[in-house]
Amino acid sequence: MSRSGPAPGRVVNERRERVDVVIVGGGISGLCAAYWLAQQGFGVKVLERDAEVGGTMKSVHEQGFLSETGPNSALETTPLFRELVDECGISDEFLYANPVGKNRYILRDGRMHALPLDPAAFLMTKLFSARGKFRLLKEPFVGRGTGEESIAEFVSRRVGQEFLDYAIDPFVAGVFAGRPESLSVQASFPKLYALEKKYGGLVRGMIRGRRERKQRAEKAKDRAESFSFAGGMQVLPRAIATKLGHAVLTNARVEAIRRTDPSSFSVTYTHGDVPGTIDCRSVVISAPAYGAADLLQPLSGEAASVLRSITYSPVTSMVLGFKKEEVGHPLDGFGVLIPTKERRDILGCLWSSSLFPYRAPEGMVALTAFVGGARQPELTQLPENKLCDLVLNELKKIMQVSGKLVYLRVTTWKQAIPQYELGYLRKIEALDRFEESRPGLFLCGNYRGGISVGDCVKSASEVSQRAARHLRTHASPARG
Repeated sequence: MSRSGPAPGRVVNERRERVDVVIVGGGISGLCAAYWLAQQGFGVKVLERDAEVGGTMKSVHEQGFLSETGPNSALETTPLFRELVDECGISDEFLYANPVGKNRYILRDGRMHALPLDPAAFLMTKLFSARGKFRLLKEPFVGRGTGEESIAEFVSRRVGQEFLDYAIDPFVAGVFAGRPESLSVQASFPKLYALEKKYGGLVRGMIRGRRERKQRAEKAKDRAESFSFAGGMQVLPRAIATKLGHAVLTNARVEAIRRTDPSSFSVTYTHGDVPGTIDCRSVVISAPAYGAADLLQPLSGEAASVLRSITYSPVTSMVLGFKKEEVGHPLDGFGVLIPTKERRDILGCLWSSSLFPYRAPEGMVALTAFVGGARQPELTQLPENKLCDLVLNELKKIMQVSGKLVYLRVTTWKQAIPQYELGYLRKIEALDRFEESRPGLFLCGNYRGGISVGDCVKSASEVSQRAARHLRTHASPARG
């Protein structure tokens, strides 16, 4: 199919086809949902507006460095990952992170401290004061909370302000690029919230919850192994797309979704300048919330309004390359996270080349610094040269970087990560009601069920199961 557009006066025939289900969006959520539906024998079509699949999960190779524009790794919290890797034939690319990555550093008073991983290390660490440690030991005796709480309220109530400031606050910045004062603990960390609700406390819950996770073949995120691929994280979505073959169409902009009768939909799109229509019995929208809102406006102004109310934090990631001998810190860990109290201009820095091979040329190191988030959104709007100077100044202070920059790649996402703010569960309940009132239409993405790669994969699996049940109970399979 030509992408150069039709010649003047030439009549363009509309592309028309029929499948069981259309997936709008070729990020990891949409691709996984499509893959599992195809595995069950349903005809699928994935429409991705970008030239490549993966969404934010892109891996760039240049000058011997490997830069990730989105997730740098994932946690193996579900066996679904290994199933995908094996079935897509990319086992030889699969890499667990260097064990040194278990060391995670937190900045306090301008110095990096390793986050303690066991009781002995906790007692010896200087990251927390004696008073802070004693307060943490009182956690089993703290009663249950009432009503919805922010992460900050929940953590300070259960384990104290110091643990919030120097453990949870930097962690929330690193994961959500968010502020613990704004995020709902029930929506952002439902398993943490459930420990108090079900067991009465975090310590008791973590001990008793291990047995239940083992029965579900799942791992807690603090115990799961980090992994990536030799060619970067985009290896996974590309492999899934390859398995799906012609079912994936890139450079395809979805224009509208219409319900043609109680059990059918039509999806119109443009591929280059060529229009197309797909008739189907189900639609899975795996676009970001703001993109899904535009598509749903004609179907439900209320659902579209809810989706538009979901805020996203902006993030700039900077992959920086240096000569190894010109970085004073040994980089013996995952990286460093920065608490708000330290008043720094970066959220943290990932030591990419310490975690996985092939991230930097021999004799070089690759660091990935993160700027902005809900903490300092205005920094993402700085010109690249000023942003670079700001980050280099911080790295020199924190990690004793003394050499010149030999590589730089800057990626800014104006709407990077959805913020599960206070009241968020009411938004999710409204979207649940919308789905129930529109049989065959499903919403899937990191604004529902968690923002991590593992959360997205699990959510996609659940959506594919619900879509499959709908397809089996509504007429016979369509022929694509």
